[in-house]
Amino acid sequence: MLALRGVNKSFGAVQVLRDVDFTVYPGSVTALVGDNGAGKSTLVKCIGGIHAMDSGQCEFEGRPVRLHAPRDAASLGIEIVYQDLALCDNLDIVQNMFLGRERRGRWRLDEPGMEQLALRTLDSLSVRTVTSVRQKVARLSGGQRQTVAIAKAVLWNSRVVVLDEPTAALGVAQTAQVLALVRRLADAGLGVVLISHNMNDVLQVSDRICALYLGRSVQEVLTSEVTHSQIVELITTGRIGAAADSPVPGTEHKGAP
Repeated sequence: MLALRGVNKSFGAVQVLRDVDFTVYPGSVTALVGDNGAGKSTLVKCIGGIHAMDSGQCEFEGRPVRLHAPRDAASLGIEIVYQDLALCDNLDIVQNMFLGRERRGRWRLDEPGMEQLALRTLDSLSVRTVTSVRQKVARLSGGQRQTVAIAKAVLWNSRVVVLDEPTAALGVAQTAQVLALVRRLADAGLGVVLISHNMNDVLQVSDRICALYLGRSVQEVLTSEVTHSQIVELITTGRIGAAADSPVPGTEHKGAP
């Protein structure tokens, strides 16, 4: 659904991304992992049109696209839920979900229409933890806030949803609810990108793992073919196994001798 090839990005003399390749598949959760400073945030901001790539190619559903601004990403159906969630505590759920994209009737805001769309979106995601869409966000738990932020992202016919540390600072039960929601997004056919430092979450919900190391995309592996310790090894060393030439599970070329 989304493919980045040979992406480079520098800030002054500091090169943050070096020839990065990254692919998002429909109906699949791709975990983007890497240590602090590996380039994850910069790559996501390139996907979201916040940072322009210095060089490289971006394809969406097989056709070349340019992402010069967030509106370019939004027009393609790419939505990003950042770690701070970007929700307004003094507004209710409906007002937050339509913030900046309010629907208008002939004379005023279409409040009934927006409320129905918000309810329909939450219902389509099988969200049962929110009792009223007219609750102020300030009164919601961390898990409920994350749910609202995700629902806001998928409200606009999204095709790709990027989630930045969605379970950070959540309890066990709330984490389980959010991970179940992430899985439902993929099951609905969306391409989901999960950024997380929690390897248990990555192993539980992702289908593929792309590892960044010192600004480079070092490996893309199938989650089912790696262990917790191997993922940590990818993050900390950029490879798996003691031998530098050892192939990583899921990356061998078919038909190779």
